[in-house]
Amino acid sequence: MRKLITGLAFAASMAGTLWAQDVLAPEPAIEGTIQSQIDAFLQDDFETAFTFASPNLRTMFRTPENFGAMVRQGYPMVWRPEAVTFGDLRDIAGGLYQTVILKDTAGNLHYLDYQMQQIDGEWRIAGVQILQAPDVAA
Repeated sequence: MRKLITGLAFAASMAGTLWAQDVLAPEPAIEGTIQSQIDAFLQDDFETAFTFASPNLRTMFRTPENFGAMVRQGYPMVWRPEAVTFGDLRDIAGGLYQTVILKDTAGNLHYLDYQMQQIDGEWRIAGVQILQAPDVAA
């Protein structure tokens, strides 16, 4: 039993280091890539928006039309944001994640993490995850 408890304690302490993250200085090229994709969505230019996706995402969705349909249905706040604000750029386990705060047309705030990947010197979006909005204390 003692070995089990010691093992669990060790595993728990290691898990914290796996998720350690460093906040980095803003990277204008990353913000530019994300903003350019959002600008393309605002124009319903899914072909251009698709060019900012990583090769893995392009393989997964195969066409700009499929990609556009996924964004319209699953990420309407990305397709039609009222406002875009860039939060922290973080290094998590060697991956770069840019927090983006989007205000939708109803005035609701949405927090998203954009996983970024540099390919041939250009930043590409490798995935987007909707985050839970932070609690606001009054």
